[in-house]
Amino acid sequence: MQKIVFMKMFVLLGMLAGGVSTGMAQAEILLSLDSARHYALEHNRNLMNAGLAVDEAEARLKETIAQGLPQVNATVDYSNFFGSTATLGAMPGFEIEFNPTSNLVVSVSQLVFSGSYIVGIQSAKLYKEITQTSREQSETDILAQVTQAYYLGLISQKHRDQMAANLENLKALLEKTRAMVDVGIAEEVDYDQLSVQVAMLEDALRAAGRQVKLALNMLRLQMGLHADTPLVLTDALDNIVERTDFEGSLIKPFSIEQNPGYRMMALQTNLAEKQVDMERAAYLPTLAGFYNFTEKLLKPEFDITPNHVIGLNLSIPVFSSGVRQARVNQARINLKMAENQKDLLYEQLLIQEKQLRYNLNNALEQYESQKNNMRVARRVYDNIHDKYQQGLVSSLDLTTANNNYLQAENSYISATLQLLEAHLDMDRLLNAL
Repeated sequence: MQKIVFMKMFVLLGMLAGGVSTGMAQAEILLSLDSARHYALEHNRNLMNAGLAVDEAEARLKETIAQGLPQVNATVDYSNFFGSTATLGAMPGFEIEFNPTSNLVVSVSQLVFSGSYIVGIQSAKLYKEITQTSREQSETDILAQVTQAYYLGLISQKHRDQMAANLENLKALLEKTRAMVDVGIAEEVDYDQLSVQVAMLEDALRAAGRQVKLALNMLRLQMGLHADTPLVLTDALDNIVERTDFEGSLIKPFSIEQNPGYRMMALQTNLAEKQVDMERAAYLPTLAGFYNFTEKLLKPEFDITPNHVIGLNLSIPVFSSGVRQARVNQARINLKMAENQKDLLYEQLLIQEKQLRYNLNNALEQYESQKNNMRVARRVYDNIHDKYQQGLVSSLDLTTANNNYLQAENSYISATLQLLEAHLDMDRLLNAL
């Protein structure tokens, strides 16, 4: 029943996000890059906790505000003196008996002025804003991690598929070589060399298959999926590269104020500044008003306590032996440290921007170069392959050409991954994910 509900959930997600669909016969989830990102935003555990932290900050703000609003308390007491009496020395023979008493007291208090309360509300609002910014930063991190995991999945699959295709061609060539050896056209050593090449490719193909599983497991983890959930990545690697605006990211201006990390640091600096105000507010008096209503449920014989009492309570800090000043100095030191960290982050982000633009530009050039090298290596291999079948070159020449082509393919795949990751890092810095 849970599996049926789970599959229905992905069908609904596909209708909303336009990228996830399921085939009940295959029991596989068809996953595009956009749908993977959308799903992660809803189900990633870390992001869920970041959202809960925002709710907790909202509740803390309400608690802080409520501390300055009217407070009402009611108490009921009962006292029994077990027939005890009191004798007045000036009046011999006159005794007062203590009867049981019971009182209902209703107290209403209202904070009139408190510097700490005002600063406390401001600090609670800042804390809420910090948690909201932290959630935005977590969202950016999750999007980047899911995107990178999706890229790794595509890269590992492409590497595996290209290796499988190359292995299939070599096996076909191995069979032809066996036939050529049998009729005396080729030597046995040619067959042996190709056999070694096939065995090496088979080992590499098995390793590539394990790499695919590892990449998909990482994607499942980042998305919040179960480890056994079957996935099919529907976006093609070449299509992602074609539709990505690398040049646009290179010329897009960088606004430090929009960077989540810098905004977080700025808010923490503001919070440190409010902490200085909080310690300074300890020098200010606190004024509160109160009203008490007392109803005698069991009255004593002699009672002069009024039912209604209203008044003010003014608390004035006078002397603390330097404790308050020391706390102010500590808060100012922490503020200066926060300001230094903020300035350091500002400089680091400027340097990081230059480095990431260089990395992206360099990765773009390397991608184009490796793409062209792979095409050339393919043409060379096809030419050597044709000559080998005609008996014009040896198996060593064919093996060398095949190795060169495989190396060119691997270099192209690595360059593609570096290009996509460089663009991802750039967009992450620009807060453009």
